[in-house]
Amino acid sequence: GIKFFTFFYIPGVPFYMHPLLIPIEVISYLSRPISLSVRLFANMLAGHTLLKVFAGFVVPLGLAGILPLTFIVALTGLEILIAFLQAYVFAILTCLYINDAIHLH
Repeated sequence: GIKFFTFFYIPGVPFYMHPLLIPIEVISYLSRPISLSVRLFANMLAGHTLLKVFAGFVVPLGLAGILPLTFIVALTGLEILIAFLQAYVFAILTCLYINDAIHLH
């Protein structure tokens, strides 16, 4: 309801500061989903790019391509570990943001 908008009103701050702080709080609140999305996208893109670079070395090196192939296998395992970690961080931050929206101040 209307009580939600008190989330942007910071108690204990002088009244003359509110015209400056309220827009900052609104922008901060609206940028949370964007920052979560960019974080998730950047981590996924970096891992896939690294795998693509090492995969490009396997075939041209012929028999010596075994070393890049082992790196690809190791990086795939690391990629899976990072995916679980990112899912955990995403879920925790989402729960914190929802908790902030439900339980004001």
